[in-house]
Order: sequence, then structure tokens, then C-alpha cells
Amino acid sequence: MNQTSTLTRLALGIFTCSVGQLAHADFIKDSHASLGLRNMYLNHDYRDQPGPAGQSKTEEWAQGFMLNYTSGYTAGTLGLGVDAMVLQGVTLDSGAGDHRGSSMIPSDGNGAADAWSRLGVTGKSRLGKTEARLGTLMPKLPILQSNDGRLLPQTFEGAQLTSQDIDNLTLTAGRLEQATSRASSDRTGLAVSGGIRESDEFLFAGADYKLSKNLTAQYYVANLEDYYTQQFFGLQHTLALGEGQSIKTDLRYFDTGSSGANGSARGRAGGYRVGGYTQDNSGEIDNRTWSAMFTYSVGGHALTGGYQQVSDGSNFVQLNQGTLPGKGAQGASLYLFTDRLLASFNRAGERTWIGQYAYDFAPLGVPGLRGSVSYFKGDHIKSATNVDQQEWERDLALDYVIQSGLFNGVALGWRHSTLRSQLAPAQDLNRLVVSYTLALF
Repeated sequence: MNQTSTLTRLALGIFTCSVGQLAHADFIKDSHASLGLRNMYLNHDYRDQPGPAGQSKTEEWAQGFMLNYTSGYTAGTLGLGVDAMVLQGVTLDSGAGDHRGSSMIPSDGNGAADAWSRLGVTGKSRLGKTEARLGTLMPKLPILQSNDGRLLPQTFEGAQLTSQDIDNLTLTAGRLEQATSRASSDRTGLAVSGGIRESDEFLFAGADYKLSKNLTAQYYVANLEDYYTQQFFGLQHTLALGEGQSIKTDLRYFDTGSSGANGSARGRAGGYRVGGYTQDNSGEIDNRTWSAMFTYSVGGHALTGGYQQVSDGSNFVQLNQGTLPGKGAQGASLYLFTDRLLASFNRAGERTWIGQYAYDFAPLGVPGLRGSVSYFKGDHIKSATNVDQQEWERDLALDYVIQSGLFNGVALGWRHSTLRSQLAPAQDLNRLVVSYTLALF
């Protein structure tokens, strides 16, 4: 693991202050710990075509352990506390030749690592309804989504402030310095897909305001030093149509432009560039993306339709360290409806139609069982050949949480995805997951 960062040392300092106040019962009384267990089998089949690492298939099986501790706060006007996590991954099977290009297990130079681990510590303070967190973070915000799609979650190092002191308004701000991939023990700097130079500062701020019980407006702004500045506008509304029926509307708009080194030819030549199609092959970030999603729910049924359009200056971007040389930092999420199992439909010029049907089997007497099927069709994708490209993806999901008996609370999940694209190899993905969270205290 990398040496402890300045932010983590500060978090440990907050922990030391908190320990000095352990006489305050709330710190201990409100503390809890849990052990998360996640067993995952991943089969990524490139249909006998060469994938990104030259192989036709990635097939692996691993076990993850996630020990989480959350303290309460010390008594007084300013409450202090500390959270901690210990993450451990263990390889159960990774056949010869099946590990290259893995997005779940790190490499040790001779193939899949036998095990990998990391520690995260977060100091926290609370004043009224305002909380500050310093250390290891997993943000879930429109301008940054921590990825949890493999054995262990992606984490970031930084500081975040969240305030709910004003009724119906949530304010958020923060600064991040480093990231740790879901398949790594090592921290890296920050970048975008296609960038090979690290940035060490991601600043963000935003507001979520409930205009009414069923209507929420959002605005966020973020800057990744030497790469981009991004603004986000969002609107979410739920319309009740009667007992058990509703229509949910989710509207999103992003405006993203170059910043710092990415805004100059010299900076882009030095590695601060974005991958994929850009006008004149400049590597400059220049994108506007809007989308709309509508979901009609009745009983256990949910029918969703939507549309997304990406402007043609460059791909849509958010933090992605996957192209930093020699870092093994692949795996990132985008706050897009189209961020799926195999594709994100975020390419320059891409227009995507979205359809999904989901069903909760509880009304049929099978609580805990849910399933869905989704389809995404993207076209008008810009390419260097000036010929617009197309792609489509179909996803199937089935989840069941055992409701009683010896295995009560055990969750079983299956994901299957098929991608056919004119810009990438034909590929199928199967992911089987068994997970359980054990409360320790």
C-alpha cells in the first residue's frame, strides 16, 4: 500500500482527539461494526475475438471481506468521531490466460495476485446538522460516483462537508486528492479516461433543494485541476396517480469544458488529454450531455423509458484513472442512466434510447425476489473516419434475499449483459454474487 497521505494523518489526529473524550457515552453507545462478505464469479467473454489485453475471455472467482466500524459522536456542541474500514480480497480461482485485462483482481507481475487489501480511516465532526469528513470517502454525487461493481469498492482520499441546517436544503462541498481502484491496494492521482498525467485536486460543491414533497432540484459544480470544469443541473419529480401507481421523472444536464492544461495544445501534448473522438483530434474536453428518464410504477411492475444525447465535441467525462500508465486503476462510474455493465453510451455525438422493465415478486408471495431486463441502443457516434457508428446492450438482472431460516439475509445476484458495438469487440458478461453482512455490535 502507498504511504499514508496527509489527509489520512489528519483523520488519525481527529481519532486521537476523540479517544481523549471516550468518557462521553454517545461515542461508544452509538458505535457499530459489521463484516461484509462478498463472493463473486466473473466471466467476461469476448466471443473468440481479441479483447483489450489480447485474450478472448476473462474468468475469475474471488472472495471479499469488508470490516466496517462507525463510531458515534462525542458529547458537546462539537461532536467528534472516527470511522474505519479494512478491505481484503482473496483470489479463489484465476486460470492461466484468463486474468489478463481483469477488472476484479490486481496483477502481481506473474498473473493474478493471491490476495490484496487496504485500510481506510475517516475522521468526522458534527455541529448541528453539518458534518465534516476527512480521510477515506466513497461519494455518491452527480459529479462523482464511487464504483462498487466488483469485489471491493473504489475509494477516494479527501474532505467532504455536508450541511442540512436549512430546511429542505442539503449543501455539499469537498476536495479530493487521490483514488484507489476497486481492484487495487495502491492510491493514484486523478485523471479522465485517456489522460496519462495525474491531477491532485478535485474540487466540488452542490445543493439539493426540495421544492415540495415530490419535487427536488439539484445544482453541482466540479473542477478537476488541469482537466475540466463541469456543471450539473437536475430535476426529480414523482407524480402519484392513485393507490400503488406513480410516474417518476428524472431530468439531467451536464456542461463540461476544458480547464488548465487540457485547455492548451501544450498541456494536451503533455498527457492532459481525453480519449476517444475529439474535434480535429485535439484531445480537448468539450461536452454537453442531457437525458430524461420516465418510470411508471404499478404494483410490483416498473416500466421505464428514456433518452440521452451527448454533444459531438468530445466524450462525456467524469473521474476515471484507468489510463494512467502502470497503475491498474481501471473501473469507474458515471452519473448517467446509460452507465451499464459493459458500455456507458457516453461517446461523442451518441444518441441513446433506453427501455427497461422491472418486477418485484412480493405481490406474488415471493418477497425478496426482483428481476429486470434493460435495452440500450446508441447511434450517431462520431469517429475519425467520419462514419457514424452504432452499438447496443441488453442487460438481465435477478436478485433474491433469503427472508428466513439459517441463511436469512443472504443475498444472491446474477447479472448478464450482451454488447454489440461497431467500436468494440462483441462481448458477453456474466456475474454471480453471493453477499451477506454480519452485524458485530
